[in-house]
Amino acid sequence: MSYSIQLEELLIKEVIPDIEDRLDEIFEQIASEKDANDEQKEEIEELREFKNDLKDILEDIQTGEIEEEECKEIIEDIKEAQKGTD
Repeated sequence: MSYSIQLEELLIKEVIPDIEDRLDEIFEQIASEKDANDEQKEEIEELREFKNDLKDILEDIQTGEIEEEECKEIIEDIKEAQKGTD
């Protein structure tokens, strides 16, 4: 399987859903507290930006504008980051 396909699957099946889950958690906290603190606002903004960046990568994969080596590096970075959150 090519690195671009692996990356696409990783983003669609794991990374983006994890970001969406975290955003949902933050919004639930805000709803229960009736207000968002600065830390929550910052995290929301960072997660949204990250999610948009990942969607740009998906678009690049689908249009063939990303090299296999770059896909491999991104996969390695994601897996390393996932190890850090376990």
